[in-house]
Amino acid sequence: MSGTERPAAGADPVVRLAGASVVRDGRAILDAVDWEVGPGERWVVLGPNGSGKTTLLQVAGARLWPTSGTVDILGERLGRVDVRTLRPRIALVSGSVVRQLRPDLSVREVVVTGRYAALEPWWNRYTDQDWARADQLLADAGVGAIAGRTFAVVSEGERQQALLARALMSSPELLLLDEPAAGLDLGARERLVLRLGALADDPAVPPVVLVTHHTEEIPPGFTHAALVRQGQLVAKGPLEEVLTAEGVSQCFGVRVQVGRDGSRWWSRATP
Repeated sequence: MSGTERPAAGADPVVRLAGASVVRDGRAILDAVDWEVGPGERWVVLGPNGSGKTTLLQVAGARLWPTSGTVDILGERLGRVDVRTLRPRIALVSGSVVRQLRPDLSVREVVVTGRYAALEPWWNRYTDQDWARADQLLADAGVGAIAGRTFAVVSEGERQQALLARALMSSPELLLLDEPAAGLDLGARERLVLRLGALADDPAVPPVVLVTHHTEEIPPGFTHAALVRQGQLVAKGPLEEVLTAEGVSQCFGVRVQVGRDGSRWWSRATP
């Protein structure tokens, strides 16, 4: 099944939130969210700053427990499963990962540590096949030439490509991406979007959830969207049904037009 096809009817969701809320200091960061991610689906989650997008991703990645409601991930329920066995099945690309990695590691070392979700290459032993896979993932992303460079000195765009390769290193069952294009220049953003589009079209790639602020960063081949505002999903479903001018305007609190040129989306404010 390609990334653009829907899963077979009756397939068990990879992620299921039922009435899931996250409350901090009396405020609902997530508010009674119902949401399912099915096998083969590629989701984009859009919403303004502070709307709860990253919190939603942390819950879906078993990094954060809900205050109320239930969360099932890869057939396991949070609260009943040892997350030490669940988290290695989920790959997360976020700024928090960058801050935890030692900056003098080589790009190749950063990628190979994804095999066991480790932060240091000396924590585990890696086979020749592991190193070859790390090299191939970098080559597939078009950045094979930076494998031997220090992670701290490569460009932000190259760093994001390396983190994506690291996430794929473990052959995860769920791939979560938290604003991977943030801070990238136009060229780096487009290269990353095209890479994500290629992954979306690959049947070997697991379900994907991408958090972003911008419709322009939605890769080709993505199938579903959710709009988040004030901790609630104000819209969710197939991409073409959710990304309407009315829905996006309501979500961001500004009147916008939304359109599509070929496989790419755009939005802009209207008077």
